[in-house]
Amino acid sequence: MNQSRVLIVVLIVLLEACASNKKPVIDFSSIAFAERPKNIIFLIGDGMGLAQMSAHLYWKGVDKTIFEKMTYVGFHKSHSCDDLVTDSAAGATAFSCGKKTTNGAIGMLPDSMPCTTILEDLDRKGYATGMVVACTATHATPASFIAHRELRAFTDEIALDFLKTPMDCFIGGGGALFYDRADKLDLRDSLLRKGYVVRTGTSLKKLPLGGESPFFLFTHDREPPTASGGRDYMPIATTTVANYLKKRSDKGFFMMVEGSQIDWACHANDRNWLRSEMEDFDKTVKAAMEFAAADKETLVIVTGDHECGGLSLNQGDSKKTFKPFFANRRHSAVLVPVYAYGPQAALFQGIYDNTLIYSKMREALGE
Repeated sequence: MNQSRVLIVVLIVLLEACASNKKPVIDFSSIAFAERPKNIIFLIGDGMGLAQMSAHLYWKGVDKTIFEKMTYVGFHKSHSCDDLVTDSAAGATAFSCGKKTTNGAIGMLPDSMPCTTILEDLDRKGYATGMVVACTATHATPASFIAHRELRAFTDEIALDFLKTPMDCFIGGGGALFYDRADKLDLRDSLLRKGYVVRTGTSLKKLPLGGESPFFLFTHDREPPTASGGRDYMPIATTTVANYLKKRSDKGFFMMVEGSQIDWACHANDRNWLRSEMEDFDKTVKAAMEFAAADKETLVIVTGDHECGGLSLNQGDSKKTFKPFFANRRHSAVLVPVYAYGPQAALFQGIYDNTLIYSKMREALGE
């Protein structure tokens, strides 16, 4: 056999090997789910309203976003108890507690009484629980599922609240708020005494992924970088944590995932930052849906807590392009889309208050 034929044979073998290793394309519409979910993966795109979703759809191409594979769509009204325009603290508390509260409040009602969050309650009932975020642990959205403070600015106190609920795992930034504190406390010691494995960095290799121990993985001391600046752990961490939580409890699990920096990009009126964050969130949602499609007992819910930046999509230089335009650097009161996939996903159709997402999650679980 001459040299050129040998090269052709080698190329064919390599191509066949690559083809055999390629992930199969999932027909998300053909999955036969269980009647009710055992597990919930709740994904929040902070600052992600309908305009952000629309921009992502046109940037990526029609019929190419994972959101278009979701089987049911609704809209929620995001206002807080005393303001038509919510902040992330009140918005996330509505999701976690099912109650409206004042802007800035973390897991706390307008009368300054703490409310039990869905993560805390399900944890006490034997569910495994965890969070994966692209921000610090003490940021408003993750804090609202685990902490109870009158103001979101009390980040040192919020870190202390993480010691009060035996959540199974956390992956995100903000390690310095636990071990480089003004009060000189090293909360890692407290976590270790409670049986947690504590790691830093973005590698998942040294975590107890067999389910034998709870863990905290602080990906960064402060805020994680942007998606375009090197942050790439969200999709794989979502898959990894879902599989880990499934091993932690036969009862089921609750997992909150936040695409945190969509909001920051819109506050900055930075279209390129927004584009990369939406792309990363798309990959993260896809990871959750692939897990749900294989598991058949997992409900995936995706929404934003509010819209940010007053984004509009104006005519571009041609009939097939658009120019993103930000009206301001603040949140707005527009309706926010809710997507659902898996057992009981039909519950999330319609238009309703953001507090009903909590109620619909409880109803989906049969409570």
